[in-house]
Amino acid sequence: MKQYDAKKILNIALAGHSGAGKTSVAESMIYLAGLSDRIGKIADGNTVLDYDPEEIKRKVSVITAVAPIEWKNTKINIIDTPGLFDFEGGVREGMRAADSALIVVSGKNGVDVGTEKAVKLADKMGLTKMFFVNGLCDESARFYRVFETLKSTFGPAVCPVIVPYIQDGKANVYVNLFEYKAYKYENGKMSQTDMPDMGDRLEGLRVAIKEAVAETSEELLDKFIMGEEFTPEEIILGVSQGVKDGSILPVFCGDAQNTFGINQLLDSLTWLAPSAADKGSEFGVDTNGDPVEISVNENGAAAAIVFKTVADPFVGKLSYFKVISGKISTDTPLINMRTGNQERITKVLIVRGKKQEDASYVGAGDIGAIPKLQNTITGDTLCAPTRKVVLDGITYPNPTYTMAIYPKTKGEEEKVAAGLAKLAEEDPTIKFGMNTETHEMIISGMGEQHLDVIVSKLKNKYNVDVVLKEPKIAYRETIRKKVSVQGRHKKQSGGHGQFGDVWIEFEPCDCDDLEFAERVVGGAVPKGFFPAVEKGLRDAIQKGPLAGYPVVGLKATLYDGSYHPVDSSEMSFKMAAAIAYKNGMPQANPTLLEPIGSLKAMVPDNNMGDIMGEVTKRRGRVLGMTPGEDGMQVVEAEVPMAEMHDFSTYIRQVTQGRGSFTFEFTRYEDAPANIAQKIIENAKNEGNV
Repeated sequence: MKQYDAKKILNIALAGHSGAGKTSVAESMIYLAGLSDRIGKIADGNTVLDYDPEEIKRKVSVITAVAPIEWKNTKINIIDTPGLFDFEGGVREGMRAADSALIVVSGKNGVDVGTEKAVKLADKMGLTKMFFVNGLCDESARFYRVFETLKSTFGPAVCPVIVPYIQDGKANVYVNLFEYKAYKYENGKMSQTDMPDMGDRLEGLRVAIKEAVAETSEELLDKFIMGEEFTPEEIILGVSQGVKDGSILPVFCGDAQNTFGINQLLDSLTWLAPSAADKGSEFGVDTNGDPVEISVNENGAAAAIVFKTVADPFVGKLSYFKVISGKISTDTPLINMRTGNQERITKVLIVRGKKQEDASYVGAGDIGAIPKLQNTITGDTLCAPTRKVVLDGITYPNPTYTMAIYPKTKGEEEKVAAGLAKLAEEDPTIKFGMNTETHEMIISGMGEQHLDVIVSKLKNKYNVDVVLKEPKIAYRETIRKKVSVQGRHKKQSGGHGQFGDVWIEFEPCDCDDLEFAERVVGGAVPKGFFPAVEKGLRDAIQKGPLAGYPVVGLKATLYDGSYHPVDSSEMSFKMAAAIAYKNGMPQANPTLLEPIGSLKAMVPDNNMGDIMGEVTKRRGRVLGMTPGEDGMQVVEAEVPMAEMHDFSTYIRQVTQGRGSFTFEFTRYEDAPANIAQKIIENAKNEGNV
């Protein structure tokens, strides 16, 4: 593929709700550009962009993939992102590399939650937004109903560009409202045809264009309000400028499976979508933390952002990057600004799906990949040593679904950890680590499907079988009553014996674990043994009397005892302290504590009652409600952590994916008697007590 100037490069992320046809639109573009001899079909597992074995198996995109094509002397880097909410991290990666978001909408299902989320994310990341209504050859598709929903959801900025003429339930003719020409599709070919009679509908669509154009400037708005007609030049210029600055959201349509409307979409993108140069400079920070403007200039010092990583155990690591400034080739010295180290570039690649092509260089505004950068991760800035700058990385959503992960074969824990570390390089929304208290490896992700894919990849890529289990809860124990007890350890076994004798007062206190004190008088216990008594108690509180959980909020005061001048030792007094603990704790009204978390759930107004009811059902307490962003409400509550395991699944189902939440540990409090009894019984069955 030849080199292109940034003025002739379009970086376009395909986003939207799962099942809308993003990958099919991309496949149709690739086919029409002459880069494949057939249109890949997801059902057949032969698409260019859904090439990962998990995608082929599941028939759905789970990672972001890139495919450059050439169309009318323009290079279009297609960035196909996943639609499932469990793989939102991939959408953020794709949009970080893009300058525009083409949001694919199902002609049958219309505007969905994924549509809304894609628009919000594109807004947040400053991308130009465009819509493609797909699947119009399906007889149940309703373009005009979908278009009206787009306008009512996203406002008058929504502007029709290509619309279908539907006759006998078939959408074979597409009208370009700017050219005012109609095109017919049959036998895989497009030909111009007579303009169909669309009656009042056509005038309504032209009014929609005028409304959108009027939003682009004060002058045109005044003209629209006064009822004056726009000139053709004003409409074309207004739409072009409006799309580039985000004040117009153009709507295209067609059917990707049959390529209907795709060539008109590509033609329109070449003059409507902003090029890499049009999007202008990026701002980063220098080594002093001061802002720096990085212009899209091929002759500038090199600066690039790594937006995606693929870690394959057979092929090796591949780092995808977007060049903001300069050129990147094997001769380009590059510093990784996170590590401070220089990276050695062995080769530079252009990637199309899983296929790789060597490139002499990748220039400003373009996308490429570098193999085997061992110390580079997603979000890193690579730049010239002569101008050190850090570009904005990628902000990932926090994982909300957590499970314990066990190898099916004992002794393979290290293999699991090594595999997860590699997968987390590819997907930073994966978090994992060892819970030292419950002795479980814990993995967190974006949902059940996300973790299911991780389990499958561990087996297929790293040859380790695992099972997921509900994580254990780290309970605590404490006491509610003050007691005084003796602990006496005496053992005679020939020669020196062992003797330690203590009287300890146990009482509740406000501390994290143990508060140790002494008020021994008359040398009943020598001072030299005080540390041994404390050590014996600290070891003992690791297992409480009820269910074997650590004890907190305990004050122990050593106030009396006795010793033997020959047989007493540090070990004897450690043992005596442990005996006192064992004797005293059951008398001190021990109780089980459960961890309580603070919940903030962001939900649509009409789901408030559902969430509040669910919190109560999970033994939680609603603390209050406050208005959030974008018409959402924030429900604040405190809920036992033991009840929150599957809350992410619940909130996604009840809000259709619109809701989100954060949940953090706050404190421990007494578990209800019936709950405590079950926990104690389980602990006894597992041999913890």
